[in-house]
Amino acid sequence: MAAPLESPALSVDIQKRLGGFGLQVQHEFAEGFTVVFGPSGAGKSTLLDCIAGLRRPDSGTIQLGAEEFVNVQENLSLPPQKRHIGYVFQSLALFPHLSVEENIGYGLTAANGGDRRQKIAQALADFHIEQLGARKPAELSGGEKQRVALARSLVTRPKLLLLDEPLTGLDTGLRRSILQDLRDWNVERRIPILYVTHNRDEVDAVGENLITLEMGKVVGTGRPHAVLGAPRTVALAQAAGFENLLPARVVEHREADGVMRVALDNGGELEIPLSAAAPGERVIVALRAGDILLAAEQPHGLSARNVLQGVVESMETRGTLVRLRVRAGSGYHAHITPGAARSLHLTAGKPVWLVIKTHSCHLVSEPQ
Repeated sequence: MAAPLESPALSVDIQKRLGGFGLQVQHEFAEGFTVVFGPSGAGKSTLLDCIAGLRRPDSGTIQLGAEEFVNVQENLSLPPQKRHIGYVFQSLALFPHLSVEENIGYGLTAANGGDRRQKIAQALADFHIEQLGARKPAELSGGEKQRVALARSLVTRPKLLLLDEPLTGLDTGLRRSILQDLRDWNVERRIPILYVTHNRDEVDAVGENLITLEMGKVVGTGRPHAVLGAPRTVALAQAAGFENLLPARVVEHREADGVMRVALDNGGELEIPLSAAAPGERVIVALRAGDILLAAEQPHGLSARNVLQGVVESMETRGTLVRLRVRAGSGYHAHITPGAARSLHLTAGKPVWLVIKTHSCHLVSEPQ
């Protein structure tokens, strides 16, 4: 079988005034998944609406390969129906009075009877919903509705697919299964797929390319692990799942060791990677709860530079995770397994030691 042709990239260079800030995005989206990530209100859905033609940018261009969708200077803006884009919203917007087959075939107005039936049957098979063709949306589960919405958007063979948080509310296993079906569908088509979310679990499920937005501006691009593993701002750190955000002041630089020491506002000190922040400057240290190790006795001979004595203030078991609040000068959130909690005989009020690697600490800033 011949190798699939490479799909043209989507090029976006636009500005759009919003309520409290302006959307400003310049980026090229290649074939395959690109996650558009960021906190609520960052401008993610507005970006997709501009690409789809539901909103018009104030300036700039949008084009797919050589085909221009938008050129504000030339007063060019193709209507949505001429852009040949698939768009799946969080609400899914299935027609309640139509069957699954009728929903999927709704956009195939130009197809004749035989071709139409063949395309609907293929879409049903692609997303493993062949047995649901005669059902109405009210008879479907959440995951089945999502599969129908995807099949309806893709049956017309779009050149580009936009997904605006379509899998919200589904468990991780079901999200991964649906996304794998979408990957399989795109093996031969190789179109750009933009997937909007502010959920870190969904980022991990998609796991390809990432563009992060905050206050309408691009604040990071690249592989998800690299971008979200070292967030630059408080809002992005929160969205990426950093449970500890610790206000501090830089005490000293140790250039030879590649580190600096910071004094936390609520007590205690940490050694963190060296940065451009000068001694005396205010900073915020972001730290994941899962990056904190606990010990029931004072540890010795470790490579980790931060060993802090504290007391367990509270603990709560949620499934396979125990969430602890530990007071060690400042308050820390820590996550461990139930087995680790039992082996350490942890209870509220028990003394513990926190072990924190230097490179688990990240400096983040408030947006200007």
